[in-house]
Amino acid sequence: MKETKSNQKLTITLKTIFGLEQVLSEELIELGFAKPEVLNRAVQVRGAWKDVYFLNLHVRCAIAVLVRVDSFFIRDEDDLYKKCKRIDWPSYFDMDKTFAVKGAVFSDLFNHSQYPFFVVKDAIVDKFRDEMGDRPDVNVKRPQVLFDVYINKNEVIISLNTSGAPLFQRGYREATGDAPLNEVMAAGMIRLSGWDRKSTFVDPFCGSGTLLIEAALLAAGLPSQIERQHYAFKNFKNYDAEVWESILDDVPKRITELPCEIIGSDIDADMVTTARRNFRALPIGRFIKTSVDGFKDVKPEAENGTMISNPPYGERMGENVEEMYAELGDWMKAEMKGFDCWVLSSNMEAYKELGLRPDRKIKLFNGDLECSFRKFAIYAGSKKGKYMDNQEEKEV
Repeated sequence: MKETKSNQKLTITLKTIFGLEQVLSEELIELGFAKPEVLNRAVQVRGAWKDVYFLNLHVRCAIAVLVRVDSFFIRDEDDLYKKCKRIDWPSYFDMDKTFAVKGAVFSDLFNHSQYPFFVVKDAIVDKFRDEMGDRPDVNVKRPQVLFDVYINKNEVIISLNTSGAPLFQRGYREATGDAPLNEVMAAGMIRLSGWDRKSTFVDPFCGSGTLLIEAALLAAGLPSQIERQHYAFKNFKNYDAEVWESILDDVPKRITELPCEIIGSDIDADMVTTARRNFRALPIGRFIKTSVDGFKDVKPEAENGTMISNPPYGERMGENVEEMYAELGDWMKAEMKGFDCWVLSSNMEAYKELGLRPDRKIKLFNGDLECSFRKFAIYAGSKKGKYMDNQEEKEV
């Protein structure tokens, strides 16, 4: 394992959520990485260890940053053990660090999808015993060093998870509501919307404030991980604190204003209190405007902007949302003229009650729920949006 300061070119894979691959690729280009390769729920780039540190801090639409350790083909489980035993595991971490092996297996070579992880774990332990006379401990729940194993048929790719805990654990959220929106999902939705980061941003179902925070951080040019303290790469043998501090030094220290209005509301006063508590942890928190209001009482003064929201889906027992969606559609037509309105929901029947035909539909997953992220352009002037007709548009 070479020093952090070397120009060693690494294969860096950024894992993401289904549907966010393209916006993650665009984000990487914006961050200065040329020709990202789009994969299934991942995007790949080349870079050095400094880039790995930089990406962990700055990337918004990824859930983990992986660095490839080795890749090879196998014939059976014994072959997996032998080839993993050849890897110089002690060069990556010290014996006093805990580790774990996780990943994904798509192969008929193994009767149980979890078994390959035990094989790799045994190879790591045996390598340490052979060379060091002792072995590191395994901690499956909170490992200090995490290896990612991906097996597709007979191909094996082993990577270091340099992030550790998923990158949607930003460190700024003290509390959540009953159905919190994943921070990476929120950042991806904002990018998918094409919001220009200058015009008004509105969320009338703001909950604990995730969309508002991600929008404000993006507009301010601050990393979403600005409050996160720990990354797995700090436990590696080659961790270079000076390089990490130099990356942190380039982050703006003081934000005096935002280039736009960020407005949120929720009918639940406790949720708004929770959101405001989350805002306090951030340098942009004081610039986010919130109120305890139902969406029908929200009347933006701006002539244009973007609304993104994650209203109730009606998944809970006894929750009837069709009437609420009908009122939401009426409000959008009356109060959101000039805005691009984006709604995320898993309730396809409730969508019909909006009374508007979507300009765009994108398939996303909010946790395990398959959702549709839909754009409704509400035109200013006499037109109030595209009214629903019998035409169904294809989801992308």
